[in-house]
Amino acid sequence: MRHGQGPSTRSVHLALQVDPATRAIAPPIVENSAFAFPDLETWRAVALHREAGDTYSRNSNPTTRLFEERVAALEGAESATSFATGMAAITTTLLALLSPSQRAVTVRDAYGATFLLFTEILPRFGVICDVCETEDHDAIEASIERGCDLLYVESPTNPTLKVLDLTRLIAAARRADAIVVVDNTFATPINQTPIALGADLVIHSATKFLGGHGDVLGGAVCGRKDLIAKIYRYRELTGPSLDPHAAFLLLRSLKTLGLRVQRQNHNALALARFLEQHPKVVRVHYPGLESHPGHDTAIRQM
Repeated sequence: MRHGQGPSTRSVHLALQVDPATRAIAPPIVENSAFAFPDLETWRAVALHREAGDTYSRNSNPTTRLFEERVAALEGAESATSFATGMAAITTTLLALLSPSQRAVTVRDAYGATFLLFTEILPRFGVICDVCETEDHDAIEASIERGCDLLYVESPTNPTLKVLDLTRLIAAARRADAIVVVDNTFATPINQTPIALGADLVIHSATKFLGGHGDVLGGAVCGRKDLIAKIYRYRELTGPSLDPHAAFLLLRSLKTLGLRVQRQNHNALALARFLEQHPKVVRVHYPGLESHPGHDTAIRQM
């Protein structure tokens, strides 16, 4: 990759593969369940990850792998794995990385299903979960200092658009030797790259802005290669894999992600400023507004 390429250029060109047979530049949709091998030894080498390749599409698939490579490149991550939905990505990540008696810290304004995962599901598996007030950074830091194996945050939050100081919280997690997971769904890698701020893992509900057209479900986790390997193992065994056709639609969408997010930012700020002056509107939640309590933090890290 040449120096100076922006995220829009990278989203088009990184991980681009030209089909050697047809010279097609659009990725093929490999709608295939199992893959053929000339002999047992070749299959064994691929199945045991001694050689590159695919054996079964629940585990890996050429189309889904291309999507994973492209998302990892956009986030500046070492590796990535994909999922059927965003919640599949979140759930598998937490189950892969947390064990009974370990302690996780998160925030109250997390996405609704994520909040319920921390308050209803993980405690059933013996995981200790502390849910902190989202904008009380002192309380979050204090909770981390009391012992933390994993910090899970999203910024901006869905749907209230509260902004967390990721640099501050990641530093606190580092002191506690905790894994840091950031849901970057609402920001997208166009606006924010948490790995550059020190996060270990970044999660996306690809259903939302990565997909962008309201016609596909998907999820992705990217970050440290060793952690992705653990998460991939759980995905391989439990089965919430991304469908190849969905991966194809997401690859299509990533090509326009930069343009779409830039226009989204422009239009959202114009609308927020209009609504802020409207006599019937009490409050507008948008971090691009100077009146937003997280505005300065958003300007610094986004």
